[in-house]
Amino acid sequence: MTGTLMVLALVVVVNYDMLARTLFHRPLHGAIELVQFAMVLIVYLQLPDVIRANRLTRSEGFLLLIEHFSPALSGLLRRVIDSLSFVIMALIAVASFPLFIEMWESQDYFGIPGVFTAPWWPIKLTILVSACLCCALFALKVMAPIKRFGTKEVESE
Repeated sequence: MTGTLMVLALVVVVNYDMLARTLFHRPLHGAIELVQFAMVLIVYLQLPDVIRANRLTRSEGFLLLIEHFSPALSGLLRRVIDSLSFVIMALIAVASFPLFIEMWESQDYFGIPGVFTAPWWPIKLTILVSACLCCALFALKVMAPIKRFGTKEVESE
């Protein structure tokens, strides 16, 4: 939900900047920085929900082929994929924690001083929290019964 609101805010910022440039020759100061900020937030705010809803982009062709012949092997491969995804998200969380602490303590910012500046720490916090949520979701998927994630009924919801 928050990611969707960020997309709507990004649309408003871009359209306002375009209209202000075209009609009044006065661009929105910091529009480029806001777009950069929003893109990272949108990705990391949406990622846990995408994983929860089983909408993460991946090639299912091989898994579906194996599922036809051996549902147990398909379920095992799904668990392996989810386990590797857990490890990757855990590495992202571990790597982003010191960056968040550093940005929180230093109050470092991006942008042009006197025109537009914003702190880095909200982005780093969003990445950290999102990675932790993704880890939890992948851990739940690994521990869930194999049948739950190997059936088409659950995936079509």
